[in-house]
Amino acid sequence: MAFAESSWFMRDILGRQSHLGYCTNVHAGHSLAEIRANLERHAAGVRRIASPDQSLGIGLWLPHGAIVDAPFAEFEKLRATLSEHGLYVFTMNGFPYGDFHAEVVKHAVYRPDWSQPERLEYTAALAVKLASLTAGAEGSISTLPIGWKAEFQDRSRLEAAAHALRKLAVTLHDLHERLGHNLHVDLEPEPGCYLETSADVVAFFEKYLLHDRHGDLARRYIRVCHDVCHAAVMFESQREVFERYANAGIEVGKVQISSALRVPFDTMDEDAQGEALTAYGQFVERRFLHQTVVQKARRHEGTEARRAFYPDLPDALASITNGELPCGEWRTHFHVPVFLDRIGPLETTRAEIAEALRAARELSNCRHFEVETYAWEVLPSELRVDILAEGIARELTWVRDLARDEALE
Repeated sequence: MAFAESSWFMRDILGRQSHLGYCTNVHAGHSLAEIRANLERHAAGVRRIASPDQSLGIGLWLPHGAIVDAPFAEFEKLRATLSEHGLYVFTMNGFPYGDFHAEVVKHAVYRPDWSQPERLEYTAALAVKLASLTAGAEGSISTLPIGWKAEFQDRSRLEAAAHALRKLAVTLHDLHERLGHNLHVDLEPEPGCYLETSADVVAFFEKYLLHDRHGDLARRYIRVCHDVCHAAVMFESQREVFERYANAGIEVGKVQISSALRVPFDTMDEDAQGEALTAYGQFVERRFLHQTVVQKARRHEGTEARRAFYPDLPDALASITNGELPCGEWRTHFHVPVFLDRIGPLETTRAEIAEALRAARELSNCRHFEVETYAWEVLPSELRVDILAEGIARELTWVRDLARDEALE
């Protein structure tokens, strides 16, 4: 079957020359053979449901182990698999370096960090692969926001990270000059990391990244990956995030469309609070880190800070002692299906997706949009789907319909 090279269906729906796809880090896979099998089993199924007559873009995740010493022939097989199933690569997820589907991942996802040479080597290798796979002139790679904040108290480590990113910018510039591919690497702010908010990103660029003879290249090839869920958990206004980047002259290279858990305890009576707290506990799981931020109403402040950060959901739940009921609004970094606005007594931050997409259109030149719900396997059992492709396809069609309803196109 021949697939159209362009279509209003998933391309251009979020702006001229835009691409909408999903991130394949939701699928486990250590080798290129396993990754090809996942594309055939899952991604091809998503395309058949969500884009039956047109090719579908994906955000490809290639762990370090899949590209180290992989024969050229294996990448040719990967290219053939993509073509055969009507798939194309416009972006990559370079955040998880190792096994993202290990029994326990937690803080390991932030290692190696950007102060360590392994991170630069891995990301540069991804850029070379992306240049060979991308279907267009532009490609993006999202990456971790320097590292976990507690591990970056030493200025020398921050300077090492900035040096590595500038070195990467030179590599990306050379690829652009030689091959004509405009590839950029996009730092992805996340709760608990050194780059936690948009203000952190601007400060890092201005204080560390741009003060060098390669600063201009860094501004051009090092950009931001805006994850809607992450900003929502930090209680950032989606629009203000894009305004801050635009005012600082920092490009947004990619938007990850995602949704977080949200529980406004102050709006509930005691019975509803208890019910919500019980439901919240069902999202405690051992694989991923689920950072939680609690914002208290001013009447609850007292001598305590208005906003509290907990590295993981169990830490937040453990803060409720002596039979107390929670107060304030809680938001948790748990990527839930983007089409859900409620999960029983819990709410989600789904409403912020439309705000983020409008801001991206109006305040940035971003053309890469990727649904990133990687947590399907660790959702409470009643939210999982028997056929993963159906759940992912439903997310993509929901975003497409949102673009139509909100006149985002």
